[in-house]
Amino acid sequence: MSDENSRIMEPNATAGGADEQLHGDDLANAPGDSEPKVELEMVPASVVEEELEELAQHQPLEREDLDFEKWKPKPKPKKTFSQKITETKRYLWNPETREFMGRSGKSWSLILLFYSALYIFLAAMFAACMWALMWSINPYAPTYNDRVMPPGMMMSPRGPNGFDIVFNASDRNTWDKYVKALEASLNPYDDSIQEQRNINCTQSVYFKQDDKEESAERKACQFKRSSLGKCSGDPDRSFGYALGKPCVLLNMNRILGYLPGQGTPINVTCSAKKGGPENLGEIEFFPESIFNLKYYPYYGKRRHVNYTNPLVAVRFPRVQQDIHFSVQCKLNGKGIINDSPNDRFLGSITFSLEVGA
Repeated sequence: MSDENSRIMEPNATAGGADEQLHGDDLANAPGDSEPKVELEMVPASVVEEELEELAQHQPLEREDLDFEKWKPKPKPKKTFSQKITETKRYLWNPETREFMGRSGKSWSLILLFYSALYIFLAAMFAACMWALMWSINPYAPTYNDRVMPPGMMMSPRGPNGFDIVFNASDRNTWDKYVKALEASLNPYDDSIQEQRNINCTQSVYFKQDDKEESAERKACQFKRSSLGKCSGDPDRSFGYALGKPCVLLNMNRILGYLPGQGTPINVTCSAKKGGPENLGEIEFFPESIFNLKYYPYYGKRRHVNYTNPLVAVRFPRVQQDIHFSVQCKLNGKGIINDSPNDRFLGSITFSLEVGA
């Protein structure tokens, strides 16, 4: 019986061992215990896009991609004239949205209000700046006059090409323009006008009027046209040009409050720089070769209303014909600069003169 029992137990034991072995194999084949875990890495999107672009570059172009005609924008159909008129009318006034030129009434009102306020502000600011500027400026005298240069010199007449006087005495058309220029320059110096507006000054001293109020009008001394003698245009209305004996008028530039010569009259001299002084001949000055002190100082056009610059007329009675001269006239006196290399009109003036037969 014991043998039988043992035989009977063996199969059970074998079965149980097989079960245990099978269970052990299942445990051994479990993924968590026998195989290593695989970790997935996150690749950035930019790297993926770069790789896709590289692949696209290496791929051959399709035939459809080479057909560039399909990529061209299709032309818009042309509008008829009536369609354009309709669209323009709709743009000017859209009855559906009640908009004028693409904007509603409220939008236009806000725009007009904004720009009205803006320009009113700008105008007010400009007016305030101008008021402050005019308030700070003296209308009768410059605020700063510590760098006033000595006076320059100007002349009349002038030629079409500058300071050139070239004419033929026998041809009126060549010198008529010079006569007209001299006549226009001397109109304010007519004797009747000077006697009416200015006073007759007899003393050759500075005519100072500093004791008056700043805004009071200053008197001016008479400078009559008749004092220019043969260069006055009376009786010779051609000022000597028809006779080949031309006249030239010289004047100093106006400088507010300037006292030329420091008590001594400024003298005027003229000479030939080119052409020879012997060919230029004798030179005559009218009324004299100085600027009289009685015409100074000058108080400005607001106070010296009727002031006329004193003149020195220069006449060339014996100039040789058909010779080109370069004539220089200079101011001479205390405080005068007449040899400046940078300003040819400072204290002197140079002009060309050529008289033909």
